[in-house]
Amino acid sequence: MKKKLAAALAGSAALVLVLSGCGDDGEEKTAAWAKKVCDQVQPQVKKIQQANTAITQATQGDRASEEIKEIDTKAFQDISQAYGALADAVDEAGAPPVEDGAKLQKDAVAQLEGMSGKYADLRKQAGELDTGDQAKFADGLKDIADELGKLGKSGDRALDKLQEGELGAAMAEQEGCRKPSSPSASAA
Repeated sequence: MKKKLAAALAGSAALVLVLSGCGDDGEEKTAAWAKKVCDQVQPQVKKIQQANTAITQATQGDRASEEIKEIDTKAFQDISQAYGALADAVDEAGAPPVEDGAKLQKDAVAQLEGMSGKYADLRKQAGELDTGDQAKFADGLKDIADELGKLGKSGDRALDKLQEGELGAAMAEQEGCRKPSSPSASAA
């Protein structure tokens, strides 16, 4: 089960890095839009990475069920808030100045808000785990790991669209949309 949880976290870690692209950009409007979004991205990505690391570390070793529950609950809350902040950043930046920019923005915001809601649901699920019964607790963790696996495999199409073409190139030029270096990234 611990391996399944770690694998699920690896999938969700890939999603948080979806806002990093590659390439370069020369258009000022596109670069300005990317800067508005990317200035808000890196702190949220770090928050998600730290939460994923906490979840992974909680399942390793011999921690008490109550401690695992507490760590997971807080981590899922942090991830939910981070995705909400990412949705706000994309929403507040307005439509990107590219073809179908309004649709790209709307789709990305909806997907990020959806992820926020799903992690809020996981937080609730973790908070309701029965720590008095090890079998029920283990089953509850398995259910959470299964949900994490689904989240990690969920479609990232709207976010992928943001990193295509000139918009993706502009985002790649922004410091905030570059993959942050993290010694714990391999743990997630």
